[in-house]
Amino acid sequence: MDLVLYYLARAVIAAIQSLPLRWVARLGRAGGQLAYWFDARHRRVAQRNLRMCFGGEKSEAELIAIARENFRRIGESFACAVKTASMTFEELRPHVEFVAPPAILAPQAPTTIVAAIGHFGNFELYARFSQFAPAYKSATTYRGLRQPSVNRLLQSLRARSGCLFFERRFEGQALRTFMKQKGAMLGLLSDQHAGDAGLRLPFLGHDCSTSSAPAIFALRYHSTLYTGICYRVGLARWRIEAGAEIPVRENGEPRSTKAIMLDVNGAFESAVRRDPANWFWVHNRWKPPPPERVPLAKHAGAAVIP
Repeated sequence: MDLVLYYLARAVIAAIQSLPLRWVARLGRAGGQLAYWFDARHRRVAQRNLRMCFGGEKSEAELIAIARENFRRIGESFACAVKTASMTFEELRPHVEFVAPPAILAPQAPTTIVAAIGHFGNFELYARFSQFAPAYKSATTYRGLRQPSVNRLLQSLRARSGCLFFERRFEGQALRTFMKQKGAMLGLLSDQHAGDAGLRLPFLGHDCSTSSAPAIFALRYHSTLYTGICYRVGLARWRIEAGAEIPVRENGEPRSTKAIMLDVNGAFESAVRRDPANWFWVHNRWKPPPPERVPLAKHAGAAVIP
């Protein structure tokens, strides 16, 4: 089964990469529309999330329109990510604009940067960052797929970007070595549910589990922290914007990870409100916290007194 998936994926990738980028974008949007019609489970998740966050601001018709456009955008982004992975920087540059302060684009002395990024637009384009700011070497983390052949195929596509990819379960030492060099930039996807160990923080008005990784890495490696958002500005056209620096120290003392990640969530909120269809609404971001465990009685049969 692994080899069947591998050769099927290779055929699909080859077919997509043989087409012009704008054709790929249109096909992706059509595929996203089909997914909206037939993928009832994720359609319900997207609509539920939108109602929870914007139900008091937008009509039901507006929310459904955003959900439908969101599926089209996801289809466009996934298809275009396959195509753009094979494009040279010169071919890609007319379709992508990178907006960032001079400290990133033209630094006098490159430092170490942590970028809190999210599932906005064609988020695979984050990996091309170092081609726009050659003073930095970019890296990120990932979790390998269960199918080894398909995982190798995916990583072979990503490797062409020049970005380094560290498997978060097995390559911790290599990542630590990378972060100790000047000119390192680490992008961390941090806009999804972070499990039971995540910080419980508000996002779009509702409590959710939030990854503390950007704050932890920025503090540990004395790095500058920014957010990065990929906006869709037209068919097969994107603008990646670095937000204002998020302070990780105050009066010479480290800020708490909670305070730092509240600022990151705030930046992500602003990006979602700026273009609601541009974010990944099909993810169950607002899972409830785990139930509190009731301590077991010291002796079997002992009564539990409320």
